[in-house]
Amino acid sequence: MTNHLLHSTLLNGKQITITGSKSETNRLRLLQALYPHLQVENASNSDDSEVMLNALEQLKTDNQDVLHIDVHHAGTAMRFLTAYFAIQEGKEVVITGSSRMQERPIHILVEALNQLGANISFEKNQGFPPLRIHGKKLTQHKVTLPANVSSQYISALLLIAPSLENGLELTLEGEITSVPYIQMTLALLHQIGVTTTFEGNYIHVAPLKISNSDTQTLTVESDWSSASYWYSLIALSKVGTQITLSSYHPKSLQGDHVLATFFAQLSVETEFLADHQIRLTKVAMPPVRHFEANLIGAPDIAQTIAVTCFGLGISCALTGLHTLKIKETDRLEALKVELSKLGATVKVTHEQLQLEAATTMNEGIGIATYQDHRMAMAFAPLALKVSIIIHDAEVVSKSYPSFWEDLEHVGIQMQIAEK
Repeated sequence: MTNHLLHSTLLNGKQITITGSKSETNRLRLLQALYPHLQVENASNSDDSEVMLNALEQLKTDNQDVLHIDVHHAGTAMRFLTAYFAIQEGKEVVITGSSRMQERPIHILVEALNQLGANISFEKNQGFPPLRIHGKKLTQHKVTLPANVSSQYISALLLIAPSLENGLELTLEGEITSVPYIQMTLALLHQIGVTTTFEGNYIHVAPLKISNSDTQTLTVESDWSSASYWYSLIALSKVGTQITLSSYHPKSLQGDHVLATFFAQLSVETEFLADHQIRLTKVAMPPVRHFEANLIGAPDIAQTIAVTCFGLGISCALTGLHTLKIKETDRLEALKVELSKLGATVKVTHEQLQLEAATTMNEGIGIATYQDHRMAMAFAPLALKVSIIIHDAEVVSKSYPSFWEDLEHVGIQMQIAEK
């Protein structure tokens, strides 16, 4: 599907409801599989969360000797399910994904699980999916990981830790990447009664024994990553434009909530309302001509910020982006290529992006999305400046299935061409 977004103006005062955080939902789905007394409300309707839920259901209902699970592009599901399947005694699972997923390394997580006593092997290329997992009881409880790896490896281990006989003692070596996502995982464990400690580079998770079957309901906060595109739309609109989003909390578990602080520098004001809504307002033209941020704790908003700065005609320097090289695509190179088509001057290294201020923007440019949902959504707000074409637009379903409908609701005109 190709979406031709026409040069449009955002309608003022509209309200958008965004479903639950994909990050929180996928963590809670795994915990729910371990502890069935848990109930989850406002779960994400993203492809990734549906893949996660379907795989967990398949394990319960499918009686094949060897279960084959395909997570497609869902990186979180690949990491979390690898850990979960490793502790399912007597179950044999082959877990695979898309061609891009089979290029995304997972050897650090596999090695850590095998240190704990798991039986996981690589089916094709050493260090990459697909994996063959023979589920068994894990008897060890101490493991060491490099601290600068994807936080999803760490969270995968932490999520299964309460179900291990002796819990888990995890030591991280070096500077820790994406601390907010680790803290999110630990906070969710705390909510269900797990005792944890996170001091320096040492994390301890105690085992959890459920002695009753009383239902516990956990409500997922709406997704801050999805909110980032609305911040971008407001930033690129005229002064005084407002939009209301739900449902958000001032004390969020999600690392991407820092975008409220970042976009305040771009003159977008965030007001938390009494009913868990937030009102975004463009209060002025940005007072800065250059924007800088270290996004090591929130790399998923890098594309949105870079494109927004380009649309505002200001330069930016973004650092802490080394994990973007192993996402759905190499997001740094993808940003460089697609922004350059629009007339931008961009430099990238293995962990940073530098964008020069631009005074013009090319119209009617086709943006390749590289099977990456965030590429499609990050570039869409530029329709407030010029007409722009988004190829393979259906990829947004990975995290935000109603994105295009929501854009039309706020006045973004588009012509949709099916393949």
